[in-house]
Amino acid sequence: MFERCIGLSWCSGCRIYSGNMVHVPRKQVLVDVLASLPREQRERLERSETRLIEFLDRQARGGRM
Repeated sequence: MFERCIGLSWCSGCRIYSGNMVHVPRKQVLVDVLASLPREQRERLERSETRLIEFLDRQARGGRM
């Protein structure tokens, strides 16, 4: 009925994130915010936790890279 996933919660105000095990319904589609990026840009973000968090923070604030 559910899948276990790691859920990350990000606070752009205090710039702290935390992780937790979460249960997601099997039929729920999870959005990959990196899917539309060119392969090179995606790989660059995946290699650096700092760059990835900065990118996701800009997305949450409505900005672009």
